[in-house]
Amino acid sequence: MENSNSNEWKKLVNARNRFISEMSKNMDLYGINQTIGRLYGTVFFADSPITLDEMSEQLGMSKTSMSTGIRALSEAKMVERVWQKGVRKDLYQTEEDWYKSFSAVFVNRWREGVDSNHSELKNLREVLLDLKETSSDNLLLKEVENDLERLQSAEKYYEWLGEVIMLFESGEIYKIVPKK
Repeated sequence: MENSNSNEWKKLVNARNRFISEMSKNMDLYGINQTIGRLYGTVFFADSPITLDEMSEQLGMSKTSMSTGIRALSEAKMVERVWQKGVRKDLYQTEEDWYKSFSAVFVNRWREGVDSNHSELKNLREVLLDLKETSSDNLLLKEVENDLERLQSAEKYYEWLGEVIMLFESGEIYKIVPKK
């Protein structure tokens, strides 16, 4: 921190810390805990690519924790490893394309959720169709018919969500809603 205008520097640091704190609270949307969210904020505000040692020093956490956190952020496409001539340690910086991070995390989650729910929907339909063919209980058969109708709505929704996912995976979404 600069000595001249130290109150101004403190103001900047405090504002950054508030932003990092708020952002890290919401990282659970990405499947990332608050600690790793603070790590992301540290890398985000670094003036240049940063090493695990520097991250560890700034956050007061172990290098092992930093390594685990950076791996999670890398998998979420939120940070990337970069190379600099003459530097032997791994350097990291934030991914500049936040849209890529969003797509990498949310689209994968949506795809997993849709696939899982769609699979269970098919299993339920098989059971219902089997009951429809084998049961003679009229009350049960009425419930089976009601459930089959409900499944049609659910299946249409999952098909629609699959199309939304494909818009993100293909990048077509940015033709509809351009990146800012």
